[in-house]
Amino acid sequence: MGMTAEKDSGSTLVDVIDRILDKGLVINADITVSVAGVELLGIKIRAALASFETAAKYGLEFPSGTNYETAAWKETMVDKSECPQCGKRVPTDDLLNEGCPWCGWVSAKAKAARAKAAPEMEAR
Repeated sequence: MGMTAEKDSGSTLVDVIDRILDKGLVINADITVSVAGVELLGIKIRAALASFETAAKYGLEFPSGTNYETAAWKETMVDKSECPQCGKRVPTDDLLNEGCPWCGWVSAKAKAARAKAAPEMEAR
């Protein structure tokens, strides 16, 4: 049984942009202008397109004067994992201890904690 490629018709432009920002996209280009085998001009271009979170994860440099103390920067430094049900990125601690706020998925650890807490609440 061979594998065949299938087109995912459910992808939208938003899905594509979200994936590019999540994974990052880097373009390297070397351009040279030569006359009779003599290089007259050389240009090296490196362009990166990524979310701040992805860029920080891969160690890309940010412009001088960037304020790393803002709430948005602190949010990017929080370790995140992908929800197994909906695929959204959620802080790992929240995902494991509470569940996914997007789709309602609950981890086994959170289910066990809720089950343990339920008898304690009834005893009161």
